[in-house]
Amino acid sequence: MALLGEAVNKLGSQEAVQDISGVRVMVGNRKMILQLPDKQRKHLLIDIDTQRDFLLADGSACITNHSEVLANIRRVMAWARHEHVPIISTAEVCPRGPQTRSLAFGGPLNNDGGSRIDHCIDGTNGQRKIRYTLLSNRASFPADDRNALPADLLRAHKQVILHKRCIDPFEEPRIDRLLSEVQADEFLLIGAGTEEAIKATALGLLHRGKNVRIVVDALGSRNRKEAKLAIRKMKAKGARLVATKNLAGISHLRHVGVCGCQSCRSGGAPQTPKTAFGDPEPEQSPQK
Repeated sequence: MALLGEAVNKLGSQEAVQDISGVRVMVGNRKMILQLPDKQRKHLLIDIDTQRDFLLADGSACITNHSEVLANIRRVMAWARHEHVPIISTAEVCPRGPQTRSLAFGGPLNNDGGSRIDHCIDGTNGQRKIRYTLLSNRASFPADDRNALPADLLRAHKQVILHKRCIDPFEEPRIDRLLSEVQADEFLLIGAGTEEAIKATALGLLHRGKNVRIVVDALGSRNRKEAKLAIRKMKAKGARLVATKNLAGISHLRHVGVCGCQSCRSGGAPQTPKTAFGDPEPEQSPQK
């Protein structure tokens, strides 16, 4: 199954994985020791499902606050590039064709046996990530039942993209292993699906003893009421909140340059840290 143009070829006991950018990494059965370079251990950015179907106005499952969130996501990604913060990205992928039940939502099938899931279908434009959430030095892995990863993955690449067939990334063996083993002082979360994927990611990290900070105005949701409840639950479990401007400074971008809808062409990022999900903590920006 092709995922974002990736080709997987078995080479003895290893695999060669190549994505559309030409990045090629070896995935074998060797023991993995996931370590970040010393100067990068302070923060790690978790970029959750920043895909066209979720974030663009013509996407099949677009969030309700996409024009505000897009600008803030772009600002956080620019900050991460400038500060050399490693990025782990997840990307949902739903199989196409009859007789396939998507793991995402686990919903019922159509009368013809096909999945009712109509977003992030494998091979479609909507399944692709927003272009400014991609770094040139990246490694990409398909969604499968393997958990093997290179030992030097986060030393060799600035961004690791992991595809998933479900909302909760910890249901994918490879993502579970990476997020469980990687060490950083703080995990910063941005992305789409506050009430679903972001909540599942945050709670999974907290359960594994990680320090989690949520960039509240760089989160997208489709149900604001459920998103507010999700934020409260994550905060109650130990997650901390921060606004984009307190993390990355204020952006003067007039638009985000990807979505062509009227809202995105005429507006920019909100200039206050208060969001629909609650007030971030009044604290200093994280320092590297």
